[in-house]
Amino acid sequence: MDAQIFSHYLETGPFTYPGLYRDYFRSLPDDPKELGDLISHQIIHRVTLQEGNKNANADLRYGDLTRWPWYRAPCEDDIYLTAPAIAAGLFRLDERGFVPDRAVEHKLVLTCRFVSVLVSSIYKAKGVPCRSRAGFAPYFRPGASMDHWINQVWVEQEQRWRTFDADGFYEGLPVPVTQYDVQPVEFDWAADAWLAIRQGETDGRQFAYADGLGTNSLRAVGRYLVYDFHALMNNEISYVFQPRFMEAFLLGRAELSIEGLQLLDRLARLMTAPDKNFPALVELWETEPRLRDLTSPLV
Repeated sequence: MDAQIFSHYLETGPFTYPGLYRDYFRSLPDDPKELGDLISHQIIHRVTLQEGNKNANADLRYGDLTRWPWYRAPCEDDIYLTAPAIAAGLFRLDERGFVPDRAVEHKLVLTCRFVSVLVSSIYKAKGVPCRSRAGFAPYFRPGASMDHWINQVWVEQEQRWRTFDADGFYEGLPVPVTQYDVQPVEFDWAADAWLAIRQGETDGRQFAYADGLGTNSLRAVGRYLVYDFHALMNNEISYVFQPRFMEAFLLGRAELSIEGLQLLDRLARLMTAPDKNFPALVELWETEPRLRDLTSPLV
């Protein structure tokens, strides 16, 4: 790997800086499967909690979800935005830290972006290049590719990025991927999806953003194209942020301008090969304010 890229993915951003948890993160398992299994005992996805003791939790792999306290939020994404915040929340509920026998009522309810941020922070603390990726998973629901965050960790012995999904217990379920070594063709990268839609190869309806509003195609993929770009730049923004120039488009109130579409086309072309095009992506990050001028509910 190029030395600049290696160094870049050792760096942390505002969401992955481990702070006082650096040494603790270093003590956690190195192997992605061991680490992912341990993290999956600490966190419940909000969909899993909503479904209760059925479907993915039919064998109670997440524990007896009837024990979940009624007064706890059914999703805690807005509370634990950063990796050290997640760790602090887990230690507050069980001072033993990341333990495989964590009680259901002591787990956090977080979605995939937050698991991905935690994983990236842990590996960076260990001195291993790691990055979060935002795209679409075609392996959850037949005929659909759902918005999803995963990780890529650098495997020095194999000189490759190992793509893996630590957001839950998939092994033993009818999920057609190897969870901790997902092949690149088994994940729908946002850049590829954007270009496929723009080039008329698909209408993009299979790419769905889980906002409960049926958002799909360019409005779903455009959002995740920007999320993935920010993640590649070590700035793993959450779902409440979006570029100001895209806000009306993402809310379904307007179409993107020709200039806006051309900017995202350019970004997507570069992101189809993020390592090869790394210098150009960094230049775009440093020179194109439209991609970094963000809105959120409070901005």
